[in-house]
Amino acid sequence: MRVPRQAAGTILALGIMAAAAAQLPPAPGAQVTTLTPKPGYFSEPSVAVNPRNPRQIVAAFQVPATVAYSADEGRTWTSASAAPKEYKVSGDVSVAYDSRGAAILCFIAFDKLGTKNYWAHGATRNGIFIRRSLDGGKTWDAEAIPVIQHPTQPGIPFEDKPYIVADTTHGAYSGHLYVGWTRFTLEKSVILFSRSLDGGKSWSPPIEISTHEGLPRDDNGAVEGFTGAVGPDGTLYAVWADGNSIAYAESRDGGKSFARSRKIADTAPSYFDVEDLPRSNGFPQIGIDPGGGKRGGPLYVTWSDFRNGDVDVFCSVSTDHGKKWSRAVRVNDDPIHDGRDQFFQWLAVDPQDGAANVVFYDRRNDSGNVKTTVTLARSTDKGKTFRNYAWMPAPFRVRGDFIGDYTGLAAFQGRIYGIWTEKPEVASHDGQDKSQVEMRHTVVRVGVAQF
Repeated sequence: MRVPRQAAGTILALGIMAAAAAQLPPAPGAQVTTLTPKPGYFSEPSVAVNPRNPRQIVAAFQVPATVAYSADEGRTWTSASAAPKEYKVSGDVSVAYDSRGAAILCFIAFDKLGTKNYWAHGATRNGIFIRRSLDGGKTWDAEAIPVIQHPTQPGIPFEDKPYIVADTTHGAYSGHLYVGWTRFTLEKSVILFSRSLDGGKSWSPPIEISTHEGLPRDDNGAVEGFTGAVGPDGTLYAVWADGNSIAYAESRDGGKSFARSRKIADTAPSYFDVEDLPRSNGFPQIGIDPGGGKRGGPLYVTWSDFRNGDVDVFCSVSTDHGKKWSRAVRVNDDPIHDGRDQFFQWLAVDPQDGAANVVFYDRRNDSGNVKTTVTLARSTDKGKTFRNYAWMPAPFRVRGDFIGDYTGLAAFQGRIYGIWTEKPEVASHDGQDKSQVEMRHTVVRVGVAQF
């Protein structure tokens, strides 16, 4: 499937007109492309740029697990399913490029979920898998490689929300691949971690890296939302949500072991409702500016919570490699306590210019707090302030649909790639009536900006 450039231009034109009304400057050089021309059950996207060949971009979304590839800096895309045929469902995707320029897709697969929000209760066979593309995203291995998997039998855990990290430095652990995720059992939730030293062909037995364990449910109180970042010296930094706080851990031996995890920030509960959307969350992300010496520059952590009544996006910074963290800075720049929500943020620190970039859903322009746009925020002063830009300012209504647990963002040399889920306006499509389109739900879009 190839997305025509004309469609991207139409979306861009509509976006620029809406941006003027929104009183936010448009993201410079903005281009937005729809990866899923027909609506479906699409959500939870991820995107990565190849540091060895920045023209190559890979994106992924669910369901099923699907990859999209661009060889021209996001101007055109081709897509292909990556779902394993032996499982009924696949998703919770993340993507990365390794030190050799191979694209790696990570995802879960299962037949059906257990009891609602209590996934280990009645869990069926499930596992975490990867697929590799040794040519940067153009073609993919035929078979998925398991990180971990379980057959259907009583009492098995459910492995959830994996996130893949690649060491692309020139240090001792260059080429290592890391995956962290939540394991739900009948009694608790924990953060597990596995590593690969051979480009993803095999994976180590998982180790638990959460010093504090969580509740066994997926609607609050669990330890969830692992993300990681690698410093120029090979140190692996990781964060996740832990109740009303953010937990942090680090490994200095290539993922073989971790220091005890500890709290670095207080937050509101990680799950919360926003108007017109049945489920949202404030899971954190971590990123690092690799400049600034052998160990790199600042570490950034972003999340969202409702400490101000409505939901806002926040950022905290560490300038001493994770020992101390700054007071939270508000990333969205609308008036505080205005009753408008910003949520589902994602962070990407540009390894070339050191800027911290954040994408999020934004309702600042709707007094009813239901019409949603997409905003890009950018800090060039080490997280002290963020300037906001309208990226996809044409509003949409979620109307109760599931749009996932996250968005995605990647940055390289001032070129920013965002990916998110939208609910398209109800209209006839390819001769179908409006009710048919309404039932097919969501689309995934990729935005490009150039600073």
